[in-house]
Amino acid sequence: MVHARTRATSVIFRASSNLRDSSGDNADLAKHGFSGLLRSMSIHRRVDRASRPVIYQLMVRTFGNTCVTRKPHGSLAENGCGKFADLTSAALKSLHQMGITHLWLTGVLEHASGTAYPQRPADDPDILKGLAGSPYAIRDYFDVCPDYALDPDRRLVEFTDLLGRCKSHGFKVLMDFVPNHVARSYASDVRPELTFGVDDDRDQFFARDNHFFYLQGGHPGGGPPLRLPRAGQPGCDGHLASESDFGRVTGNNVVSWAPTIHDWYETVKLNYGHDFTTGRNTSHLPGPATAPADVPRTWSAMDEILRYWQAMGVDGFRVDMAHLVPMEFWRWVLKRCRARDPQVFFAAEAYDNDPAKLTDGHVLDALLTAGFDAVYDDPSYDVIKGIYQSVKWANDLDPLAFTGKRFHKSLRYAENHDELRLASPLAWGGHGMQVGKPVSAVLFAMGRGPVMLYHGQEVGEPAAESAGFGGGDGRSSIFDYGSMPEFTKWVNGGLFDGGQLSEDQQALRAWYAMLIKTTQARAFTDGEFYGLNHANLHNPAFGRVGDESPSGHWIYAFLRRESKTGQAFLVIANFHHAQLLCGVKVQIPLDARRFLGRAGDSALKFSDRLGTGWSDVAECDLLASVGLCLPELAPCSAMMLEITPCSGMEQQDGIGREVV
Repeated sequence: MVHARTRATSVIFRASSNLRDSSGDNADLAKHGFSGLLRSMSIHRRVDRASRPVIYQLMVRTFGNTCVTRKPHGSLAENGCGKFADLTSAALKSLHQMGITHLWLTGVLEHASGTAYPQRPADDPDILKGLAGSPYAIRDYFDVCPDYALDPDRRLVEFTDLLGRCKSHGFKVLMDFVPNHVARSYASDVRPELTFGVDDDRDQFFARDNHFFYLQGGHPGGGPPLRLPRAGQPGCDGHLASESDFGRVTGNNVVSWAPTIHDWYETVKLNYGHDFTTGRNTSHLPGPATAPADVPRTWSAMDEILRYWQAMGVDGFRVDMAHLVPMEFWRWVLKRCRARDPQVFFAAEAYDNDPAKLTDGHVLDALLTAGFDAVYDDPSYDVIKGIYQSVKWANDLDPLAFTGKRFHKSLRYAENHDELRLASPLAWGGHGMQVGKPVSAVLFAMGRGPVMLYHGQEVGEPAAESAGFGGGDGRSSIFDYGSMPEFTKWVNGGLFDGGQLSEDQQALRAWYAMLIKTTQARAFTDGEFYGLNHANLHNPAFGRVGDESPSGHWIYAFLRRESKTGQAFLVIANFHHAQLLCGVKVQIPLDARRFLGRAGDSALKFSDRLGTGWSDVAECDLLASVGLCLPELAPCSAMMLEITPCSGMEQQDGIGREVV
């Protein structure tokens, strides 16, 4: 099923990332791994920030909805809908106890919908994806979705009440900012004077101060009227009355009077003063100190939108498809947002392999330079998913550590609303919810940047049912009314205590809480990274399965260390879904011990902080040649071994057991 925001698969590092042999560039990488090249990979300097955000993404529509009807294409009355009020003190307390610091309230902005309210008619079904509508087809940037209010006329009051509850429980609150496109029905009744498109010159495809790009007679698709691709579906005729004599470019840059079902046909692209058809050179746009009166009209309107939500108490924004908007705008608007609140948090969803990006350089680096706090780590996500779904090896993660400051300013996730559920039978090899353990452990522990959990991930929500437009594609639908069968067991009728979860689900949620707590240690929030797969490439005891050679298909291992306290961890994960790995030995060379600040120690103690209770002592002289001998590594498991110096008695009792 087509999602509104389908993206390409990242190909970054694909040419040089596979370290299965020692030929060519990979041989050079392995040869210099622990003296020069790998050292430069390992050392990433401290990022100034108050703390490491742990973001919990929740879709308000589904979070508190316990209706079990789940009729495909069902209405709000039939299938129910979550409310702002469902985020009760009990729910927030449970999330806080889990270690969450930031709540991303997804889908809050008022968007196009098939549900009507007094003073707010339903949208034309031709411009909808699902009856509930896409939360990324914004209808009014200054309002919130009436579906989520107990009293729709008081929806902004109920939203501000929710902000107060969240803050009283210690949370920072994030919301979506969707800068690239709006719904075809966009019209603000809160700030009508700032409605996009008013006073635009429709006789020009592009004009600096137009809000939209307007189709002209010679553009593909046969000329007016605009023809939408849902003709023949219930209630649809393929036409939109408001665009009968003109048309606008779609949110995904399609210049056509007849966009296809695969396009973002329900949205229209916003104009930031640059004609995207002329290329990526946006250097003609204003600088960061330009007065609001001298920037393109869309810029000042967007600044006013951000100011509005900041004044209401929103602490930050997850920015949708940020790479489609000029970097000059980001430099300008982020400066203004931080003048209002120096601590405001901005995270960018962006993909460097999208040909529509508006920079010739790496767009994730460009966004960080423009002022973002974090950018999506799609490359690491794709590599790990590729271990299960294509030909990737764990070794393929190593080159991603050569990304400069981006390595420690990446927002890492194993699920979000765009991606298939870890427990989906359609993805991740169909191996179930336990896959999330090694995947999340590695992603959460690699860098110092924010981490994110998507609601339902912690209880193994599989998204196995078809809700309607979502189509049963392994995602929890963002377009339809309904509830999530496994997540509602945690909601447990509003108790939010997991009372209906199975023992395995309860254990999984407890494990995620332990992972969050462990990765808030200084070694992870402020420490450096040092990869160990290079050193174990030719180590036959490093988790080989069958006749594999070299090593590093299913195991990934690395060190994290914070220099001021000396706190250090060895992280190791077994990605294999079925293979119990026995007799695993991790070789830790002298250069790695220098990285740990332990080159002169005779023995070190390794103690797991991720639930196994295992600990042992290793003689340092044998770590490089023989290696640290680990206990059995269960399928889909991970360990986080804190590394500490040991006493003479511990050395006497422990040496020899773990390195034989």
